[in-house]
Amino acid sequence: MGTGIKSLMKDMAVYGLSTILVRLLNWLMTIVYVRALPGTADFGNMTNLYAWTALAMIVLTYGMETGFFRFINKAERPGEVYSTTLWSLGATSTLFLSLGLLFLSPLSAALGYGTHPEYVGLLLAIVAMDAFMAIPLAYLRYANRPWRFMLVRLTFILLTIVLTLFFLFLCPRIYATHPEWIGWFYRPHYELGYVFIINFVCNLIQMAMLFPHWWHAGCAFCPDILRKMLAYSFPILLLGLAGSFNNQADKILFPMLFDDPAEGKAQLGIYAACYKLAVIMVMFTQAFRYAYDPFVFAKTKSGEDEGKEAYATAMKYFIIFVCFIYVGVMSYMDILKHFVSPAYYGGLKVVPLVMLGQLMFGIYFNLSLWYKVTDHTIWGAIFSLLGCTITVAIIVLGTPIYGFMACAWASVLSNGLIMLLSYLVGRHYFPVPYRLGNALFYACLTALLTGGTYLVAYLLPEYVVARVAVNTLLFLTFVFIAVRKDLRGVVTPIMKRLRKR
Repeated sequence: MGTGIKSLMKDMAVYGLSTILVRLLNWLMTIVYVRALPGTADFGNMTNLYAWTALAMIVLTYGMETGFFRFINKAERPGEVYSTTLWSLGATSTLFLSLGLLFLSPLSAALGYGTHPEYVGLLLAIVAMDAFMAIPLAYLRYANRPWRFMLVRLTFILLTIVLTLFFLFLCPRIYATHPEWIGWFYRPHYELGYVFIINFVCNLIQMAMLFPHWWHAGCAFCPDILRKMLAYSFPILLLGLAGSFNNQADKILFPMLFDDPAEGKAQLGIYAACYKLAVIMVMFTQAFRYAYDPFVFAKTKSGEDEGKEAYATAMKYFIIFVCFIYVGVMSYMDILKHFVSPAYYGGLKVVPLVMLGQLMFGIYFNLSLWYKVTDHTIWGAIFSLLGCTITVAIIVLGTPIYGFMACAWASVLSNGLIMLLSYLVGRHYFPVPYRLGNALFYACLTALLTGGTYLVAYLLPEYVVARVAVNTLLFLTFVFIAVRKDLRGVVTPIMKRLRKR
């Protein structure tokens, strides 16, 4: 394995740990939320609002995170790129928050939360802070400081866990017996509000921890640099907006397609809770993305042939690990389903489809390097807009007939299409020698073993322990084949070091 790939894997391990812990927090918090929130509709409300904030986050960063990596790696004075980007994001985030609070009442009513405008106000502040903090966090990645990055994220995680357990579990029990102890600050039956308050407080702490990293950037502001970055990043904004809407459209549109909004929110809650079970796939793809952008733009400084070989090798290992995750989740679904309560079990059938959609999106992100390094970012916008159109069409037309299963299939079909198109068009602009035969082998192996888990469930419907035992053998089969075929060079040095210890 080359030096560049080893560096990518090392950074991904550190970024992955922090990202996995953040995602794991959301996963574990799902256990809390589905039990602490009064009903599935409340979980649906929370999901719907956070889906809107995900879209707002894309607009407020307007592709500047990727633009930051592109320009800072080729700038003679990297500090000017950093400070200019900070000024730009800071100004637009402040403007967004100010306008949002000015028109809070009509905005809350338009989103369907007129009775709780404070929910929307808190989320406006949260997304504005997140947008600004994206650049200091990106700078830590550029400066190769993954451990500092992880410290900031870990603090956010631990504080969120502590406050969530305090307000959603401990306070209700104290209030039930001794309301006078906490009545001066605790408001009963306000569970969803506390979710947003906790997020706001933790964001403030995280922003304070990043303060030294954006304060020392200085006051330099270069309009010429900003103009070039905006020209580069605008297509990425379209790409990101379409891509984000592609991922969030189900959570935004789904409730609107019901005659009874309350029923729509309740069904969304079921779908969203089971969607969380697929978060392991999202964890890995996100961790890979954090490490991959700096890796890609750093490789542009080396020879083109060396860079292409590194990209192909990175894709190879990415596919192996996402297939490993897919088989693992499907093998232990009998255990993982207990992370949600029985009221949500009706949505478990979406998990394999959601994971497949995320797997394809991860491959698409890998493939997208060609339009980033060749500055043809408009193609990314075209692919994402096309995928977004297909997603919306399938959800709108399919939901009245198939319910939330239409949302799951929309992810598979749209992500699969843009993955295929990106590969075909990329061969013309920036051909990379990807190992297609190897990828096909793991796709077939994953399909075969996943089919085995369904067969086991059919043959042993009443024997949970036996199902888990047989599925473990299927999972270990994948591990054995992957190690023998492709991972021996990774595993053998690790085993030798362990033996020495």
